[in-house]
Amino acid sequence: MPDPQQVLAQRVQAALGTAFGVEYADADPVIRPSQFADYQANAPLALAKRLRRAPRDVAAAITEVLDVADVCSAVEISGPGFINLTLRDDWIAGQAQGQLHDARLGVAVAEKPQNVPIDYSAPNAAKEMHVGHLRTTVVGDALARSLEFLGHNVIRQNHIGDWGTSFGMLLEHLLDSGAGSQEAELVRTDPNAFYQHARVKFDNDPEFTERARRRVPALQGGDPATLALWHELMELSRGYFNKVYSLLDITLTDADLAGESMYNDMLGPICDELESKGLAVVDDGALCVFVEGYTGREGKPVPLIIRKSDGGYGYATTDLATIKHRVENLHADRALYVVGAPQALHFQMVWETARRAGWVPDDVEIVHVQIGNVLGTDGKILRTRSGEPIKLMALLEEAVDRAGRVLEESGYAEAERAAIAQAVGMGAVKYADLSVSHDTEYVFDFDRMLALTGNTGPYLQYATTRIRSIFRKAELDPDTIAGPIQVTEAAERALALKLLGFGAAVWQVNDLLEPHRLCAYLFDLATAYTTFYENCPVLKAAEPEVRESRLALCALTMRTLVQGLHLLGVTVPERM
Repeated sequence: MPDPQQVLAQRVQAALGTAFGVEYADADPVIRPSQFADYQANAPLALAKRLRRAPRDVAAAITEVLDVADVCSAVEISGPGFINLTLRDDWIAGQAQGQLHDARLGVAVAEKPQNVPIDYSAPNAAKEMHVGHLRTTVVGDALARSLEFLGHNVIRQNHIGDWGTSFGMLLEHLLDSGAGSQEAELVRTDPNAFYQHARVKFDNDPEFTERARRRVPALQGGDPATLALWHELMELSRGYFNKVYSLLDITLTDADLAGESMYNDMLGPICDELESKGLAVVDDGALCVFVEGYTGREGKPVPLIIRKSDGGYGYATTDLATIKHRVENLHADRALYVVGAPQALHFQMVWETARRAGWVPDDVEIVHVQIGNVLGTDGKILRTRSGEPIKLMALLEEAVDRAGRVLEESGYAEAERAAIAQAVGMGAVKYADLSVSHDTEYVFDFDRMLALTGNTGPYLQYATTRIRSIFRKAELDPDTIAGPIQVTEAAERALALKLLGFGAAVWQVNDLLEPHRLCAYLFDLATAYTTFYENCPVLKAAEPEVRESRLALCALTMRTLVQGLHLLGVTVPERM
């Protein structure tokens, strides 16, 4: 079911071909919503220079052959050459009616579904997730949900840190603690404490330090006893990750874990291949790739170090392995990396090296979905008073606790109040993050994000539950509401027209990889519904057919809000 913008674009494009010949038939008609009419075409302004004609003359030529009588009630030329297009009320109502009876709410499925690996979250084993992991986890999950809804084959890749020299220390401490011990359980409940205890022993006990250092080559060499210990540590870490993901309602599972360890056997061959192809050279004892165009101070080339002078491998080697694996084994058409913005230069060099090596064809798109910082109300990166990163679990638990305090006077039973508090608290945190552009910074402010007014998760949740209350009061099942939808009042028209834009909003997430576009749409939809609710009586409508139409608009709005928020990973409680 095409949205109005698509319908009008196709009609204007056809008119361009008729008016000016086949060479202009594929010109972009540039259809946008207008404050003067429902939509506006600026094709005349774009074409005027090429045609060497006045923009208004171009607009007049287009409107003479523009076939939109079945869609538009008025077509007018305004300003320097804009074409204003006003949609017919009955056309809007008919489209909304079709959307009401469509399980997908008018959202088209991808004609050519893609394989899309998405790298997101990426915590470290035996370490607490902190607030810095919040955005990569929440944004990545919203993208995964949205692209999956559009029909793409999304392959979640949780690139956890589960390998490296620090694991010698962690494994020895786990061995000393014993399986099932209270200390070992800290990996699941308080991983930072476990890590710090291991670190103290490493720094102060020479015998432990020596054992820890010997454990590293044993792990890298595949020693069975060491690997068994490592698997035990990873199982405990998975318990911690899943606790966080469950609270946040994140769709990552154990099957999506794709940590550094899985690429261990690829690292040596990758270095050998790059060296044999003449792409990597030894420089000061380290094997490096010098990517053309990447220079540092005084114009000196910046090396991408793929094997250190001591023979060890770093992030660059592992990241080369990830893109090689995702293209060759996962058959990626589009690979997304939801990772902090400061990694931009590193990824550019890695991906350019992979393309030069022939591992990534030109038709495979690789995108760094850059993630900005989370700030405190002081405008600085959010940290504890001691300067440490804030633990993510503590932040989430506080959000639920604050939401619960807001609901204390609600009159709900304790169990129901707890469930609502969790949905509202998590919805507030996630929506506050998603509603701003992912590559910008934002201020983490509980008071603002938990507010029931403004562009917040709780406001959208409340708007949805308010619609549900209408159907409860009428003792009606919203899934049985059939309309037909009529559009007569201005508020009805504005709401129905906004509903028709849902598909375009979801597809913007696909095209731009920006979940905040969907957030903005849902906020505008909720605002349009509030205006409708205040101006158009539903259950007390004067005529039965008007009541049925408005109930249908309510049902369609509720379903659209629920579906849209679900794509963002925000749950809507039954009541608030």
